[in-house]
Amino acid sequence: MTPADEREYRDFVAARLEPLRRAAYLLCRDWHTADDLVSITIGKVYRHWRRVRAADNVDAYVRGVLTHAWLDERRRPWRREEPAAEPPERGTTAAPGAAAVAERLDLLTLLARLPRRQRAVVVLRFYCDLSVDATAEILGISAGTVKSYGARGLASLRLLMPHNETVGESS
Repeated sequence: MTPADEREYRDFVAARLEPLRRAAYLLCRDWHTADDLVSITIGKVYRHWRRVRAADNVDAYVRGVLTHAWLDERRRPWRREEPAAEPPERGTTAAPGAAAVAERLDLLTLLARLPRRQRAVVVLRFYCDLSVDATAEILGISAGTVKSYGARGLASLRLLMPHNETVGESS
């Protein structure tokens, strides 16, 4: 890699590191695993930087690498741990913004209950705001499959939501 390519790569990673980390967390629900996924992703992007930067949409390409890294990690036997039925006790004092944190945790819990492909579609479509075609390209599935996974995922989230709050109405 030339010094100019390396500089361009470093600038790209510096600008996209936090959004990639948040997207990875939404997929896997664990900050340590999210950091691992981002490390795997930026390593792969570094090795193939010329191909990556030649893509029509570099951000979508990198999110695709991230999503595939997550799907690959899910297939690993040591990742087949089951979460505890009940979370540990929460403190009794509410801090400022505790409602927002609790709401976010509720959404993460709901996302975790979706099948992994539906979760990937919901995160890419509605968190990363990708089009149906971009999501289909990243996941290597048809646009119709993206639409059905997205619709099923949102329907499942609506059914699981407490108080019948709406999810993804602006889709």
